[in-house]
Amino acid sequence: MARAEDTPADEPTSPRAVVAGASGFIGRAVVSSFRERGYRVGVIGRHAPVSWDDPAAVAELIDGADVLVNLAGKSVNCRYTDRNRDEILRSRMETTRALRTAVAVASRPPAVWLNASTATIYRHRTDAPNTENAGELGEGFSVDVARAWEAEFFAGDLPTTRRLALRMAIVLGDGPATRMLTMLARIGLGGPQIDGWGPQHRRYRGIGPDPSVDGRVPHHRTRGAQRFSWVHIDDVVEAMHFLVAHAELDGIVNVVAPTASDNRELMRTLRRIVGMPVGLPAYRWMLELAMWALRTEPELVVKSRWVVPERLSAAGFAFAHTELDDALRSALARRVGARG
Repeated sequence: MARAEDTPADEPTSPRAVVAGASGFIGRAVVSSFRERGYRVGVIGRHAPVSWDDPAAVAELIDGADVLVNLAGKSVNCRYTDRNRDEILRSRMETTRALRTAVAVASRPPAVWLNASTATIYRHRTDAPNTENAGELGEGFSVDVARAWEAEFFAGDLPTTRRLALRMAIVLGDGPATRMLTMLARIGLGGPQIDGWGPQHRRYRGIGPDPSVDGRVPHHRTRGAQRFSWVHIDDVVEAMHFLVAHAELDGIVNVVAPTASDNRELMRTLRRIVGMPVGLPAYRWMLELAMWALRTEPELVVKSRWVVPERLSAAGFAFAHTELDDALRSALARRVGARG
């Protein structure tokens, strides 16, 4: 069976990377970056040359690869209906389990496996930032998904494969979060998003074998002071290459810019960039209606995400984008370039 990989140059001695879930905007950037560095890149996905429905092909592709990157999983940019909740969890668990099975049976397993995770695993926090060593995990649907995903990733014994779970903050680039926030600013709804009273629902209830909460919607009266941790897409990609090169690092790594913002500053910066002088504040009950129309969830903007990259910074990684204004302008310029 021939390997289903994209070979930028006919050089069989060049390193090889396998990327699962390469169709999203992060995956496309990762694949492009590995190609630029001379890697032969193979991809796994529902519509990729190697499909999840063919475990033998998955195993063959992974055997002998130098690097494995897993970004597979249904996007969380959706309404948390029962069907979507189940698919968000299932898609992460099953794909990660399939990759771990393939790595375990490989005669030459990858030296390093980078697996996506999320900084949303940490609790709503305004008193101090969450680090890998001192972070406090939260509760609810998104946290339960992240916990289960990481547990699946680190399960079993893979003695020759170094594993790193990348707890990524909201990624600024040509992705759904940036598009949604920019649209709110453009139409005059770019004021602070204010938590408070809203209609109760059970979409955020826990999931998995040991659900963490019963589903009552938590309210935090932060009045737009909820923290906003973020990372530029370029720094996500560069952090991956840095982690591949630094064999002393494994386990959990926060992939997030070192300078967190807050919600008010985020929306004020977006208004300035798009040239919208007015930004109406949005209260929780208003957000429930707006996010229903946008087919996403208010959790994206009302949860306080305060995370710092303790391990990357200690290892000497230099972020290219540390200022929110610069990162947003770069992300929006890239969107315009992509459309053009």
